[in-house]
Amino acid sequence: MIRIEHIGIAVTDLNKANSLFELLMGAPHYKIERVESERVNTSFFRIGESKIELVASESPDSAISKFIAKRGEGIHHIALEVQDIRQEMSRLQQAGFEFINTEPKPGADNKMIAFLHPRSTGGVLLELTQEVSK
Repeated sequence: MIRIEHIGIAVTDLNKANSLFELLMGAPHYKIERVESERVNTSFFRIGESKIELVASESPDSAISKFIAKRGEGIHHIALEVQDIRQEMSRLQQAGFEFINTEPKPGADNKMIAFLHPRSTGGVLLELTQEVSK
């Protein structure tokens, strides 16, 4: 079963965005986390069974910085939770989808992640996520 795990929103100022989303959601974020592999800081808000992830860059040459420079702040990606990320990557590659990274890597919120390239998904950056066993 695949479900929407979170929607990622690129922001320039995590503190400012947290304040805005706390007002919008009527509740505070539940976690701030640094993701070394992406050179970003993230903040999460729960919305039912899904989440909103605010993503702010720590480096001017990170993917988030480049995204914001090109498109401005806003929706960056949609994350889909899968049971077996390697199996899903293989299935999707065989179906002709292109991945940005060839192997899953550590992401935020205790997940392994892999991004599909938007040129193979109708212009939408999709992230596959799998919960890491604790």
